Amino acid sequence: MANTAHAHAADAADETRRDFLLHTTAAMGVVGAGMMVWPLISSMNPAADTLALSSIELSLAGIAEGQRIKALWRGKPVFVSHRTAQEIDEARKVNVAELRDPQTDQVRAKKPEFLIVVGVCTHFGCVPQGTASTEVRGEFGGWFCPCHGSVYDTSGRIRRGPAPLNLEVPAHTYINDTTVRIG
Repeated sequence: MANTAHAHAADAADETRRDFLLHTTAAMGVVGAGMMVWPLISSMNPAADTLALSSIELSLAGIAEGQRIKALWRGKPVFVSHRTAQEIDEARKVNVAELRDPQTDQVRAKKPEFLIVVGVCTHFGCVPQGTASTEVRGEFGGWFCPCHGSVYDTSGRIRRGPAPLNLEVPAHTYINDTTVRIG
């Protein structure tokens, strides 16, 4: 009987040791897997130079009324138009129900005098003309894409041609009256 009690005590000790080894091995496996996966996950974060390009600040002070400029943001051209009162009025008079991609001018331009759009045609990604005063602006006074003939108005809305959507309005915030942050 003493041998039986001693055998049960030995089995209990072995079982406790087995549980300890099993838990220790499992914990080490989880830590090892984490150490292997962490660099992979970390490598998916954007690089510092990419984060630096995620937003830009532009000064609007030097843009005269009626003038348009082109800036570069995330590798794409951005058109900034300092619109005249006539351009704003014409853009607001448009019956949006007749547009392919109906958006009011008030939705597209946070400040009526400045329109900011990504300068990439929504058809095949060409860069429309109309930023420089010598470039063709199309019959609606906005932008004209020479690749396939898409015509945009002074609010960057598609009016004619194969482009399915308006020029994209990027996320932007006015820091003050003369500075805008895009992105």
